[in-house]
Amino acid sequence: MIALDASPSTGGRAPSRRAGRLTALLGVLAVLALLCLASLAVGSAPLPISTVWQALTAYDGADIDHITIVDTRLPRTVLAVLIGAALGVAGALMQAIGRNPLADPGLLGVNAGAGLAVAVGVAYLGLTTISEFVWLGMIGAVLAAILVMVIAARGAAGPTPLRITLVGVALTAVFNGLSMSLSLVNPSRFERMRFWGVGSIADRPPGTVEFVAPIIVLGLVLAVAAGRSLNAVALGDDMARAVGARVGLTRFGSVVALVLLCGAATAAAGPIAFVGLMVPHAVRMLVGADQRWVIAYSALVGPVLLLVADLVGRVVVRPEELQVGIVTPLIGAPILIWLVRRAKAL
Repeated sequence: MIALDASPSTGGRAPSRRAGRLTALLGVLAVLALLCLASLAVGSAPLPISTVWQALTAYDGADIDHITIVDTRLPRTVLAVLIGAALGVAGALMQAIGRNPLADPGLLGVNAGAGLAVAVGVAYLGLTTISEFVWLGMIGAVLAAILVMVIAARGAAGPTPLRITLVGVALTAVFNGLSMSLSLVNPSRFERMRFWGVGSIADRPPGTVEFVAPIIVLGLVLAVAAGRSLNAVALGDDMARAVGARVGLTRFGSVVALVLLCGAATAAAGPIAFVGLMVPHAVRMLVGADQRWVIAYSALVGPVLLLVADLVGRVVVRPEELQVGIVTPLIGAPILIWLVRRAKAL
């Protein structure tokens, strides 16, 4: 088991605080489990929990309800958990390495790079299926992040947080402009990637979960490993070096984790806003600035937000659905405003 808080205790205060954090973490995990169960039961055809349990424990391939749960809703739920965890932790990493509470994973150019790669594939390679978008989107996300880091590293100061942010913002604008230009050249062809472009976890091709799961798990492991060093980096590069932190290696490892997490999530579901921006804000208000706890909580709160958005999207316009990428800003923006107002009031 990974020790999330290894700081020395002062009397009984530190162990008590750690116990409180662990208790709250278990509470978030219980909420996530309930939302996963709801995700299996709620849809265009609501199903009782007993049917969900039977489908999971005694699957009957001839029963339409069991097929709906296991073959459609279960992969969608697992994908929501993976992508929510990836985006939540990616946001925490981006804000930590950039020392900017307003930083978003998209600032590294990952989302825009994935979108441009997909646009090029549709326009010039004749891609027609979402399974092809996933692979090309992942390649574009990785290449975009590499390009941002290479440009930001030029100069004596190296890839400082400010340079990474500025280069990421500039290239994101360029990538988005190119993608928009390509989509205007042939609108009928780009109709095929409409749902990917707004962010969706519904109707993903078979094998999507299997494709992104190892990438996201590796990214989460790297993020957890970097947690302690990120606490030192938050003090500033000079202070971090003074206490023995390897700033360059920590920043590089964090960027690699961020690219894996955000790249896989974007490739599979398209750009989904507000999860990476809002979740770390909410988590820091609950557990403080210790990045080890922020990362652990973000890995659970991210899926909670994404599952809530997906469930809302399934029921508000039933029998049709709103894509999760549309619902997350509608939910996330009011919550973020409330968090900011509450922080000012404290």
